[in-house]
Amino acid sequence: MSGLQFLYNTKLGRIILRPLLLKPVSDFSGWLLDSKASKCIITGFAKSNGIKMEDYILDDINCFNDFFCRRIKPELRPLDMEEAHLMSPCDGLLKVYPISDDLVLPVKQSKFTISDLLKDKELAKEFDGGYCLVYRLCVNHYHRYAYFESGEKSQDVVIPGLYHTVQPVALEAGPVFVENSRQYTVLSTKNFGKCVQMEVGAMLVGRIVNNQPEAGPVTRGQEKGHFEYGGSTIIVLVPKGAANIDKKLLEASAVGEETPVVMGQTIGNIEFNQ
Repeated sequence: MSGLQFLYNTKLGRIILRPLLLKPVSDFSGWLLDSKASKCIITGFAKSNGIKMEDYILDDINCFNDFFCRRIKPELRPLDMEEAHLMSPCDGLLKVYPISDDLVLPVKQSKFTISDLLKDKELAKEFDGGYCLVYRLCVNHYHRYAYFESGEKSQDVVIPGLYHTVQPVALEAGPVFVENSRQYTVLSTKNFGKCVQMEVGAMLVGRIVNNQPEAGPVTRGQEKGHFEYGGSTIIVLVPKGAANIDKKLLEASAVGEETPVVMGQTIGNIEFNQ
């Protein structure tokens, strides 16, 4: 039994787990990883997670968190700027779920509602019949993310919460996404209507760092922000009739499989038959 399986699937483990999910623990972990002494773990972390150092810009790395949110060389993440295409905002493992009567029903995972996710029943209604795109970022992924489309953004909505891991063992144990700390932006876009782009924190992620929390115009491919240490998740909600999702993505998601994607990749296109 792995450590996470013990924590989530046994009575004693769940007792031990509870304090680990609280914000002070994540804040303390963040403080440690901001220290100069934390540089000593960078080389071992990169090697154990298969991170190619030559792919990144590493001129100003003063602590582990600097490395964790390192910038990738731009030529390695070309952005699809075609207006008719739906673009991935980040690197990650993608699952796409249809939204039906406010419910999202992940395969082999606990169900959750869009109302609980957003803490806004009226806004949630606007996505019935649409799609919920869940990008799960592991520690080896690139942890900066972009706006998937141009438009006018709302002021960020911040929802305090816990810091569960987003590993499958936790997702199967309970509705992690509606319990974890998260923040989201409502985007009024030209091509895909009103959408939501959300960041979800996870165990040992004390900070979701967004560059523009206030309302205003944003541009497709513009950096939205980054996560500090840990696995984490980005969720995009698109309304009914707004987009055709790639068929292979839908087929994989329907049987519970995650599909690796990278920031800037095309994952669908505009639905013209609205």
